[in-house]
Amino acid sequence: MSTDSIDQILTRIERRIAIRRGLGVVGVAVAALVVYFGTGFLGTRPVPEIVRFAQFDFFFAEFLKYAQPTFVDLTFYTQENEIGGLGAILATLARPMTVVDTVGSLRSSLIVSAVVMTLAIGIVGTILGFPFALFFGVFGSERVTPFPFNFLFRGVMSTIRAIPALVWVFIYAALVPLSPLTAMLAVATDTVGNLGRLFTDELEEIEEGPVEAVSSTGASRLQVINFGMLSQVSTSFVAWTLYILEINTRIAISLGVVGAGGLGQYIQQNLNLFNSYRAGAGLVTLLALVLSIELLSSRLRARLRPSEHDSKSFLDSLRDLTDSSKWLGTSTDR
Repeated sequence: MSTDSIDQILTRIERRIAIRRGLGVVGVAVAALVVYFGTGFLGTRPVPEIVRFAQFDFFFAEFLKYAQPTFVDLTFYTQENEIGGLGAILATLARPMTVVDTVGSLRSSLIVSAVVMTLAIGIVGTILGFPFALFFGVFGSERVTPFPFNFLFRGVMSTIRAIPALVWVFIYAALVPLSPLTAMLAVATDTVGNLGRLFTDELEEIEEGPVEAVSSTGASRLQVINFGMLSQVSTSFVAWTLYILEINTRIAISLGVVGAGGLGQYIQQNLNLFNSYRAGAGLVTLLALVLSIELLSSRLRARLRPSEHDSKSFLDSLRDLTDSSKWLGTSTDR
């Protein structure tokens, strides 16, 4: 290759790099303008005026209170004896029976009870919605139901997804009073739309070989679906279900804000009463709950990968559960 050709190639590369840089600058400028004028539009006044009248002092004062949480509402015992701060956690650990009594009360005004209620909403809602998600997800795939009939099932899932869980709560409030039960029904309905769509997309990506192999044996249509299609995505289906469970726990917290019970209701009540220290305890608990669910879900989904269990006995797999480095993802041998 001649020197002139190399110079031409380098020139073209430099031009492309310059064009991309220019497009990047233009993109950042456009984004900045959209944010600036969008903020002014939503605030109904220019941004400098919004900044000038913003209550920054009050905001930071409240934020400092959130950073000093008091867990006086952790259990019946801490509430009755007015034990706050981290001492409430130690007192609760020393008296585990108070946790049992608190959970049985189903009161959103106590943190332990609110956490259990939130978990129950997310878990039961996911379990209740799973079979319906599986039904609509499988029959919504063109691999199972021919076009355009599969869009009948897709349409149901799309309709469900178009309505937020927060709206489903008020829809079900006409059936039963606004309560944790209402939140659970909303989560279950939301699961059908979200999880069912993931199932459908997963089925669209299966390999045709196993399907043809099962069909060639003279198997019925149901057997082809079961052994030729679902057998390829069973692990993915479980992983996606765990992922939706993680999301549903967060949804359950947000539904509590509108009075459906759980940790969200505890936080909202204290924010309305300007009990910032107690609201801070709820926020810290929320953070710990979400991170714990996310860590557990991600590790369980990671362990569904077949490569993790190659040449491992059942006892070895159980022994791995006690290895903190594997749960935290810091181990080099996973």
